[in-house]
Amino acid sequence: MQKFTIHKGLVAPMDRENVDTDAIIPKQFLKSIRKTGFGQNLFDAWRYLDAGEPGQDPASRRPNPDFVLNQPRYQGASVLLARKNFGCGSSREHAPWALDQYGFRAIIAPSYADIFFNNCFKNGLLPIVLDEAKVSELFDATHAFPGYELTIDLDRQLIVKPDGGAFEFEVQAFRKYCLLNGFDDIGLTLRQSDKIRAFEAERLATKPWLAHSLAG
Repeated sequence: MQKFTIHKGLVAPMDRENVDTDAIIPKQFLKSIRKTGFGQNLFDAWRYLDAGEPGQDPASRRPNPDFVLNQPRYQGASVLLARKNFGCGSSREHAPWALDQYGFRAIIAPSYADIFFNNCFKNGLLPIVLDEAKVSELFDATHAFPGYELTIDLDRQLIVKPDGGAFEFEVQAFRKYCLLNGFDDIGLTLRQSDKIRAFEAERLATKPWLAHSLAG
């Protein structure tokens, strides 16, 4: 998992409440057995005027010119600004995969659905909770100033604005530790690989018949 330390990026405003996971990555794209390739279908029903199907070449699609991510000023955005209850709906882990693979590194919103919130941390995406007044202030600034960027400092737990002002945010200590070090659940387990190997060696030494059972 990619580490998250300090990230500076262009902000894109998703000015809708209750954005659910089917809007983030529609159900027809969940058929893939791979964990990659979802970014091109992020917000698919909103990004395109035609119905998309898995494996379809994005160049053959008809983009919706009114959708925020299709507007030239937001191309290359890596910080998503959202409204309350972002990520509601089904628990599909494909939603943070799609956001990450599109290029987003952080989301800022007043609230999130619990499962989506947890899945973000497990996949290297930082979901920041900020009160509605501050989120609205950031929406106003993003709309007013083309090229509006924010710097997110996870270690100091700060969102730094272009004028040098900053908003503090909270993040649970263990989640912060994992993001700063790039540890997903597998990475955390592999940190104990020496102990795991020692346990396996001792187990086979005391119960050698298990080796034959496993081989069979």
